Amino acid sequence: MAGISALAVAYVLSQFYRSFLAVLTPVLGVELGVTKADLSIASGAFYLTFALSQFPIGVALDRIGPRKTVAIVLALGAGGGTLLFALATGPWMIVAATALTGIGCGPVLMAALFIFARLYSPARFAMLASWLVAFGTAGNVIGTAPLAYAEQAFGWRATMAGLCLVTLAVAAALYILVRDPERQCSESAQPAGFSGYAELLRMPVLWAILPLMTFAYAPSIGIRGLWAGPYLADVFAADVLGIGRVTFFMALAMVAGSFIYGPLDQFFGTRKWVAVGGTMLSMVSILALGAFPDDSVTASTVLLMLVGLAGASYGLLMAHGRAFLPSHLIGRGVTLMNFFAIGGVALMQFATGWVVTSSMVPEAPEAAYRALFLFIGAVLGASLLIYLFSRDAKPDTVS
Repeated sequence: MAGISALAVAYVLSQFYRSFLAVLTPVLGVELGVTKADLSIASGAFYLTFALSQFPIGVALDRIGPRKTVAIVLALGAGGGTLLFALATGPWMIVAATALTGIGCGPVLMAALFIFARLYSPARFAMLASWLVAFGTAGNVIGTAPLAYAEQAFGWRATMAGLCLVTLAVAAALYILVRDPERQCSESAQPAGFSGYAELLRMPVLWAILPLMTFAYAPSIGIRGLWAGPYLADVFAADVLGIGRVTFFMALAMVAGSFIYGPLDQFFGTRKWVAVGGTMLSMVSILALGAFPDDSVTASTVLLMLVGLAGASYGLLMAHGRAFLPSHLIGRGVTLMNFFAIGGVALMQFATGWVVTSSMVPEAPEAAYRALFLFIGAVLGASLLIYLFSRDAKPDTVS
């Protein structure tokens, strides 16, 4: 239990690091000349390195266990990345810092899901995963108004240096407290290296799940972590504290959404159709933002909250895919699905940076964000259509 608690705290940090850039948008622009395109690249770099790190992390989880994997990678990656961020003198250092931090955050949730998959029944997996995500999403909350106040009080460099020390302390706690589950097969029975991923990708049952796994998570975390700040600043002239307040409410909605999704597969007896309903609500909310991007701060806040609430299906979709994973490939299986989830965010961040930049109209700032939200809604809708052909994984009865 102490190890899971330490992993939950580490996941708070992981969620914080993927979402804090939106609040620091104004000050980084003034002090370092960071542009919207730079922020898009920095955010995309975080998710790209995070996603690519999943392959060696999956092998490490199956081979050496979660304790050493998560503690060492978090300390070197996120600890080093936050230190580099605090010392940044130009946009390229911000990009490098976020890329390094992405690697550091890569094993945190996967270590917890690996332990859940080994120690608990598949029927409990969706609830455990969703509730851990809900707890960790507090990092999104910390990365809103609290971060804005810390930046105002101490400056962004001191704040990031302090976060570096916190990260190193959490990594030390993980090394001490996390316990590796017993192995279920001998080392010789394990597929060699990365070949286990090829075995997983040859499973047709996963093919219709992976597209929605790729893009269901991207809208809420991408908008919250990157585009909410520029959108509110450009369209409604919001300052740092104003952005912090709106993103605070969106982050709370993301927390609530993860808690709500947790037991729904048990309640309705289906994972597929719960995900379909939630994704449809998320898509409609995003398209409404695209249709009315400059209506009012209040209307936009409500729609952003709905995107956060309905887009919190990560744990449910992870449970859907996990139901079909062979036991000897649990580590590689959960990291493969996470690769698609985080890789989708990276792709969306890079793509949306181009969409916003190419759609800018100086006298009508809302035009760029209309294009942004309509693009995200269309991608989400396409992935949902593919998911409709997936095989449901009805949860077992919990004893």
